[in-house]
Amino acid sequence: MIEDNFRHQGLRRRLVDEIRGKGITDENVLKAISEVPRHLFIDKAFLEFAYQDKAFPIDAGQTISQPYTVAYQSQLLVAEPGMKVLEIGTGSGYQTSVLCKMGLKVFSIERHKVLFTKTKMLLQDLNIPAKLFYGDGFKGLPAYAPFDRILVTCGAREVPSDLLGQLSIGGVMVIPLGPEDQQIMTTYLKKGVNDYEVIRLDKFRFVPMLANKAP
Repeated sequence: MIEDNFRHQGLRRRLVDEIRGKGITDENVLKAISEVPRHLFIDKAFLEFAYQDKAFPIDAGQTISQPYTVAYQSQLLVAEPGMKVLEIGTGSGYQTSVLCKMGLKVFSIERHKVLFTKTKMLLQDLNIPAKLFYGDGFKGLPAYAPFDRILVTCGAREVPSDLLGQLSIGGVMVIPLGPEDQQIMTTYLKKGVNDYEVIRLDKFRFVPMLANKAP
């Protein structure tokens, strides 16, 4: 049963105020956070803490990112409604739903079958119009490229060349880069076929992106 009551909505408003206080200024991102019922994306054991700004474990050894991290990455996309976005790592579907609430056309890949199946059913129940795919995030979705924006929600040791190739000219990719213990949030602005402006930002810790793994 899907329930999103006044208490949940009030807790989300408080959460939005908290992440705004941490420096998130994109009103479209904040509005999306306020509209997505995070408590529906986490294990029942953590329901009481759903609107704390914390990450929690989900199936397949993965995590649902803390709301600040979701907002931070979403803001870095500098995305406008109607843009086509490729998300690498569907996970729980929480970030996916935020992107959809921002008015973006979302294509999302998940390599863990248990997460893909569970999240696809949940997003259908919530009427979230993302297109979900079960496959290898390192390969992207060449059949649907190019993308205006690409968001990687797992830590990568290196930038997947296939993803850069699927980014449109003028497009932006946001990716956490570095070893498993810590990554640097990095943005790539594609200025030409092989010309990128790279900006390295704050430190984060994500679950690792599993390279070249067949689903």
